[in-house]
Amino acid sequence: MQIQSERIKSGIKRFLKMFTKRALVLTLVTGLVFSQASPAFAARSGGRAGGFRAPSPTRTMPRSGGGSYGGYSGGYRGGGYYGGGGGFFMLPFMFGGGGGLFSLLIFFAIASFLINTFRNLAASGDGTTPGLSSTANPTVTVAKVQIGLLASARELQTDLNRVARTSDTSTNAGLSGLLQESVLALLRHPEFWAYGSTDGEVTKLTQAETVFNRYTLQARSKLAAETLSNVNGQLRNGDAKTLGADGTLADIAGDNEYIVATLIIASKGKLSIPQINNASDLRQALRTAGAISSEELYGVELLWEPQAEGDVLTADEVMADYPELRLVA
Repeated sequence: MQIQSERIKSGIKRFLKMFTKRALVLTLVTGLVFSQASPAFAARSGGRAGGFRAPSPTRTMPRSGGGSYGGYSGGYRGGGYYGGGGGFFMLPFMFGGGGGLFSLLIFFAIASFLINTFRNLAASGDGTTPGLSSTANPTVTVAKVQIGLLASARELQTDLNRVARTSDTSTNAGLSGLLQESVLALLRHPEFWAYGSTDGEVTKLTQAETVFNRYTLQARSKLAAETLSNVNGQLRNGDAKTLGADGTLADIAGDNEYIVATLIIASKGKLSIPQINNASDLRQALRTAGAISSEELYGVELLWEPQAEGDVLTADEVMADYPELRLVA
């Protein structure tokens, strides 16, 4: 019995020793993998400015049909029909005869309902939103223009920081100024353009803000922290430093290569933004966006990363976070 007990103890010790070694090896391998992982795991700063200030669609009220149900002023006449309605209103007498007052009231209620229904459908701008005319619910284009610049364009970060801090994002005129200043800042550095892409969707005003917010959220999800934000007149200015891999602010720069800026625009009408295949297409896309008037501009959002001056994205981060970008250089 003693020999068997010693064998059991010896087996347990060997198992624990083997398990400990394998756990240690697994821990070391895991640490090496994540320490050498793509820098996309590292959190970085980002900037954001803009807002959405489109007018609310106005609902057109159905017009009264003259002497309607409430305007039954002609009275019931001995002739057996409503004085202002002509032969059309003799229909109740064709169904059951008599044409009493109760039958007339029922008929007028049904007729009023049908007339108002047809009027609402006719007034609908797209056939799906009753009561909205095409002028009250116009066509809106929501477009996105993205550009990746070489890290050599470090002054671009300074320009974007300045534009974001000084723009009045609480008014349409201020949003128009933000758009034009952002486009100018990007157009000033064509020699540093490396990547570009565009995307867009045509919708109605009633759905424009929803589409605009969807594009904005997609772009914001790529930012680990918004260290500078000026949206709808609310300015929040955080610490403009790079975020370390643990999510804390750090003063590290590393071997970086790119800056990525994103413009999201909501404009009245159909906006022709070209697909990006080369630098000429990117230039045309930026100019088209910058030419939108304040009357036609419903919303604009400028986002860029990283926001910290002197900090940029690596090539691996650009490939991981912005796969839609195409080479233009």
